[in-house]
Amino acid sequence: MAAAVAFPFSFSVLPLSVPSGGAPAAPVTPAGSTQSLPLAPLGPAADRSPGLPGMSTSPRLPETRGLPPREVKRFSLVGVVWDDASSRLFGRVQVRTRAVTTGNWSDWQDIETHNSEHAPDLGTRESDSGRVRGSTAPLWVGDSDGIEVRVQAEPGAPATRAGARLPSGMRIELVDPGATDPVTVVDAKNGKPGTADEPAGDDKGDVVALPGMTMETAESSSVNVPLAALGAKEITALDKADSTADAVVAGDGTLSAAARPYIGPRPRIVTRLGWGADESLRESGFVYTGTVKAAFVHHSASGNNYACKDAPAVLRSLYRYHVVSSGWRDLGYNFAVDKCGTVYEGRAGGVAKAVLGAHTMGFNTDSMGVAVLGTYTKTAPPAAAVKAVAQLTAWKLGLFNRDPRAKTTLKSGGGNLFKKGTNVKLNVISGHRDGFATECPGKLLYAQLPPTRTSSAKLQGRP
Repeated sequence: MAAAVAFPFSFSVLPLSVPSGGAPAAPVTPAGSTQSLPLAPLGPAADRSPGLPGMSTSPRLPETRGLPPREVKRFSLVGVVWDDASSRLFGRVQVRTRAVTTGNWSDWQDIETHNSEHAPDLGTRESDSGRVRGSTAPLWVGDSDGIEVRVQAEPGAPATRAGARLPSGMRIELVDPGATDPVTVVDAKNGKPGTADEPAGDDKGDVVALPGMTMETAESSSVNVPLAALGAKEITALDKADSTADAVVAGDGTLSAAARPYIGPRPRIVTRLGWGADESLRESGFVYTGTVKAAFVHHSASGNNYACKDAPAVLRSLYRYHVVSSGWRDLGYNFAVDKCGTVYEGRAGGVAKAVLGAHTMGFNTDSMGVAVLGTYTKTAPPAAAVKAVAQLTAWKLGLFNRDPRAKTTLKSGGGNLFKKGTNVKLNVISGHRDGFATECPGKLLYAQLPPTRTSSAKLQGRP
């Protein structure tokens, strides 16, 4: 089924009174910034001053571009982008960064260069927008104020028409996630107290913005009603019996009798408002696909050097990198999971809906993408994160009557494993590498998928 675009309703602001003891809603302040610096051919090593703090030598090669060490505005995540999304970067990308807290420079850190498989499907409105760029995976480096970059082409890498072996227009993107000041509204579902009442009405008319809430934020939050109140920072966990009602939301008012017994308990989900998404960055409206037949598990390949308390900042940085730097319409993943097992709403459109993502090139249609924040090629994923993936898939796949242990068939939109139009049989819970030749989700996370399928089915109550 072709993707459906849902455009926002008209909006109005409801002058709600604040309950006794509550504080007025605080305005949402758009968070973060992106510095984009061009990479140029590096000068001779002899011209460098390796004895100075932060300075290091880089080989003088015609196929090496980069950025000498310099002081910059604060940032926490880095990545390299280039002009043509169809061009591949055959080479090694390394960065050194200076920590704000200590003033010390890090060792050279490698950035994953093969990232094109995390992208919109070819030929879609999103991929053909004219804004999409080639990009490496992002790397979380923590609060930093200095950067040095070197990009070296692989020996024998194919040359472009201009004779270069590296893509044109390469830039280093320095992303500051910013601090957030989200609307102070607590989920008031099931009688829990909050700082504002739910707006009257049935969610089919005008979307109503709470005081201090931007129209874009109201649009994003409203699609999770009635799972949570407008302005909720989280969607609360439900037991298995109560989660059945979520299938009515997923099915636009209908519930399959066959699906009813097999919906797993809904996990707690931190909303976009909860992790501080700047809704003005993404495109307005939402794009949906026909159903959810499969869940693709990913790792973000952004490194493991983050504390769980920093996960919202990591997510804000990934979001900004996907939209501002890579040119996508929104965050690519439908959900994210941190290493402590917290589940986060990803691409906007409603957590119970079949939202079209940009996570598995060729298989974004009729699927969902779940990214575990971190890199799990040589590091084992924490048990809490693996458990959260099982819980999330038990619930979300159950809404669409999918057995996590089963196989399903998806039609390829084109990629490096399957030609466009090929019908491919895949596990309902697959790794990214099952649909595209890539290391993602990392060898050690991929090894956890068989027990995850079993756990997910058990949570659904399947025999």
